[in-house]
Amino acid sequence: MANAPRRGAAVRERHEEAEHEAPPPRRRPRSGAGGRWWVGVGRVLLWAFLLVVIFNGIWFPLRGGLALPAADPEPEQAGAPAFPETSAAGFALRFADAYLATGDPEARRAALAAFVPEGEAAALDIPAEALAGENLAVTAIDVKDDNNALVVVRADVNGEPASLEVPVYSDGDSLVVSGHPALLAAPARASLPERAAFDTDPVAAEQLEEVLTGFFGAYAQEPGHLDRYVEPGVTIAPLPANTLEFSQLSDTTVPSQSSNGDDDVREVAVTVRWAVPAPEGEEAGSLVQSYLVTVVDSGSEWHVRDIQGAPHSFGE
Repeated sequence: MANAPRRGAAVRERHEEAEHEAPPPRRRPRSGAGGRWWVGVGRVLLWAFLLVVIFNGIWFPLRGGLALPAADPEPEQAGAPAFPETSAAGFALRFADAYLATGDPEARRAALAAFVPEGEAAALDIPAEALAGENLAVTAIDVKDDNNALVVVRADVNGEPASLEVPVYSDGDSLVVSGHPALLAAPARASLPERAAFDTDPVAAEQLEEVLTGFFGAYAQEPGHLDRYVEPGVTIAPLPANTLEFSQLSDTTVPSQSSNGDDDVREVAVTVRWAVPAPEGEEAGSLVQSYLVTVVDSGSEWHVRDIQGAPHSFGE
């Protein structure tokens, strides 16, 4: 039994030694202690950056190869040549007038010197009285480029119709005749095409007879009565006083349908015979003219909306 106390004492001694030698228990570090949390965030950001760089390095070349080819930009439309057509027309017309006036060669040469390069006027000499031009008018301008054009002047040359083509050069600010002009045949006379066939409205024509007769009478002689025949809100200027006197309507053609689908609005072809006032004691003259009159049906009566010259009034 004596050993029992010794064993108990030995056990206590080992236990005490173990208590003195064992390290204190380790405490769990707090979240984020020592900056390790920031290190983790940094790693995540670094990997994200690397992934973006790698992705873009692969995707952009692929996208460029897979994308549809870009449409070629539309070519800029070349604008009309900058040649000064209006100025050249007047310039060439004055030149042609001087060129065709051959009665006085010296005066003609002096006049032409204003249109051609210095020293070239003598190259355009023509024997006296060789040519005479009347009724000059510009009929066309053939623009070659920004600097050159041919201006076509129609004239009665020695009593016969002809054309004079005048080459004109422009440097942007000034004009000059750049060479000898050329006499050519007069422009051909155009042939009118046949009129397009359309149905007429005889009932509307009968209704409009009285309206148009009153309108043309007021249009020429009684402007104070024009409002009676003109559409409300529309103003039509009358003829100058004492110019013409209304005689009669020679022809009135009313289409059965309007060109724009509104049958309350019609364009009526009207041929009017006018009397031309004459000095006292002399017989008045007669004048026939053609008009295109736009009329509007208000439901109870027709009114005039517009009046203008009629195209293609010759022929059947």
